[in-house]
Amino acid sequence: MIIPVRNEEETLPGVLRSLQRAPLQNAPLRRLVVADNGSGDQSAARAREAGAEVVHEPRRGYGRACLSALSHLEADPPDIVVFLDGDGSDDPADLPRLLAPLLEGRAEMVIGSRTLGRSEPGALNAAQQIGGWVAGWCLGLLFGRRHTDLGPFRAARYRALRQLGMSDPTWGWTVEMQARAARAGWRVIEIPVGYRRRRGGRSKISGSPLIAARAAARILWTLAKVAWSRRPDPTPHPDHGSSAV
Repeated sequence: MIIPVRNEEETLPGVLRSLQRAPLQNAPLRRLVVADNGSGDQSAARAREAGAEVVHEPRRGYGRACLSALSHLEADPPDIVVFLDGDGSDDPADLPRLLAPLLEGRAEMVIGSRTLGRSEPGALNAAQQIGGWVAGWCLGLLFGRRHTDLGPFRAARYRALRQLGMSDPTWGWTVEMQARAARAGWRVIEIPVGYRRRRGGRSKISGSPLIAARAAARILWTLAKVAWSRRPDPTPHPDHGSSAV
């Protein structure tokens, strides 16, 4: 499990406790890895107190935090890696359904769709919903693969993901993964997941219209960059292991 965070000391302990209680009979979470993205609070200390491994990535950027955490896992790689936000908005109770298609060999990646699932009132604002629709439409236009969401709660085969050539350092990370997966011919499944209002702290995107606009521009630029790239994306491994991180 990879949890990228920046200044989430208020919410992170509850997220980690929920993950440790998650009912995963077939694929226990072997490791909880918190990617601390230059926090100015006690996020890293709270993560260690809860028994998580901490990877420090001082350079700001959601994608940089995820990439650093993936590199950290390279020495003892899991079969499956799960990404989840540290603000309490994702519901760990959805983990068994998120992992099931991977454990059964039916997919290389599973995306938790907030659009298809149940969201608390106010959890997804209008800008997020419109942005997700536009990005999904662009994915269909450029890569022939429609998605309903760019949700951060997702799982993928670790080795296949490492070979995918992920590189975006910022908010284009999730859509880059979906675009490259489409080019590589991955089997990608969306499942409905719950989405809650953040349990504390402040949003890094939706709390600021300017930052939200920058994130949207980055997402569109990332789609264009992957579409124009001539480097072929690798096909996934036929790996059906059961360990998850």
